[in-house]
Amino acid sequence: MIVMQPVLETYTPDGFDLWPVAEIEPFGFLPLSGGLSPAEVGTAVMRIADCNDIEPDAAPDAARPSRPTDAQASFLHGLLTFDTLFAAGGLRVTDTSTGVTFQPGCCDGLEDWRDWHQLLGGGALLGFGHEPVSPVAERTGDRVRLTINAEQSDSPVIELPVTELRHLLTGVEHDLGDFLALAADWASRHVPDHCAPVVAALSRVLDLPGQPES
Repeated sequence: MIVMQPVLETYTPDGFDLWPVAEIEPFGFLPLSGGLSPAEVGTAVMRIADCNDIEPDAAPDAARPSRPTDAQASFLHGLLTFDTLFAAGGLRVTDTSTGVTFQPGCCDGLEDWRDWHQLLGGGALLGFGHEPVSPVAERTGDRVRLTINAEQSDSPVIELPVTELRHLLTGVEHDLGDFLALAADWASRHVPDHCAPVVAALSRVLDLPGQPES
């Protein structure tokens, strides 16, 4: 059986106290779905906000506003003001019959998960990283081959039909939509002053156009 999950590369920073978060294995992956606990949703929002927590340009004519002084608003500032958002992670694919897992690479981001649809339309190859680990997805005819590390000639691989990939990507979109619905409820409870813009930003970074923003 082939399983595909949208995942965030995540960790729990020491001393984070802006809202409750779950204890997560350092630099592991958190699958996003409608089955997360409130603390896990808090961890996911924390991690996405942290990915975009970059100081605004200090120039007087800078496009982004200056960072607010309130601690919660300050932490969310990048998430709420950047036009282009980033979320460390991507799509994880596991072949449960062999135990082989295709992980997101260093050049991957969850915001680009729809790039996988290029393989459905006839696109030949997607690369997700570089040395020392280079995950690659490649279409050949009516099949897709996922190479865990293209730097190794004997790398484990996962192969699946294009029709199955289409089904898996539909499942990914459902998982992300279910997560966003959880996040909307979470935001109304934990960041009520920023609820609508937080949900709108999450919708953008997860590339879910047309999703409710509050």
